[in-house]
Amino acid sequence: MEFAIAGVTINPLWLAAIGFLVGALGGFFGIGGGFLAGPLMLWLGVPANFVVGTDLAHLTGSSIISAKRHRALGQVDVRLGLVMIAGTILGVEGGARLLAALQSIGALDRTISLVYIVLLLGIASFTAWESLRAMRSVRSGNEIAHEAMGFKGFAQRLQRINLPPMISFPASGIESISLWLVLGVGFLTGLLAGLLGVGGGFIRMPMLVYLLGIPTHVAVGTDLFEIVFSSAFGTLTHALKGNVDILMALVMHAGAAMGAQIGAALTPYFEGPRIRLLFSALPVIGALLVFLRLMSGS
Repeated sequence: MEFAIAGVTINPLWLAAIGFLVGALGGFFGIGGGFLAGPLMLWLGVPANFVVGTDLAHLTGSSIISAKRHRALGQVDVRLGLVMIAGTILGVEGGARLLAALQSIGALDRTISLVYIVLLLGIASFTAWESLRAMRSVRSGNEIAHEAMGFKGFAQRLQRINLPPMISFPASGIESISLWLVLGVGFLTGLLAGLLGVGGGFIRMPMLVYLLGIPTHVAVGTDLFEIVFSSAFGTLTHALKGNVDILMALVMHAGAAMGAQIGAALTPYFEGPRIRLLFSALPVIGALLVFLRLMSGS
């Protein structure tokens, strides 16, 4: 099938399959999936500029479907998502400006890639360790079953920091927490995204669970809710630059729509620790892809 805007001819079944994979991962884990879609689209011969813009366009659609499904399951804290969006936008802008300030450094791309790899492997190791610890505790009869058992107390201590204004998030079971803490988590997520080009879901979902004490299922749904807005903004920006092949995005969305429904529908059948354990494999895959790209460019 010819995609005239991008100037390539590709079997649409491959694009639909990529969309299905990304949609299923997004629906289940609350991540964008660009770390997989990008390399796969490049492998199919899609020009790099269209990879970014078109992936964001299809991601917007799949995230809407996943977020709506999680919302129906009661797993989206809309209020929390809207507050965090403000911090994330500021963080992305700050990260982009910091990146521009570092352009004078020689091996910037290699340095950023190495930091990215270390960060992703650190997140994967920590999440795997904590989730396995929680699962062992559940099997031994401990009552702290579903959430980040060893770090629940840490999140509760952060929630007790009395730094006005205080805000509540009933959908996440948080009676009172400093608005600045929530904005800070959003800002840090955005800063790393703007500086390193990392998908926010890799960092945001663990931070929601371990720092703010958000239940895992709600963290997944709320992360997807925020991705809807960030990807829509990115799509608009790239569309204005001519980097979006809308026909290609629609083909990918056809697969993503089905995958997103399946991924979101599966989350109620998995306890929080098991979701976090499965999630820990994704940053490793992302780090491996960055490493391979780094080696190929050296």
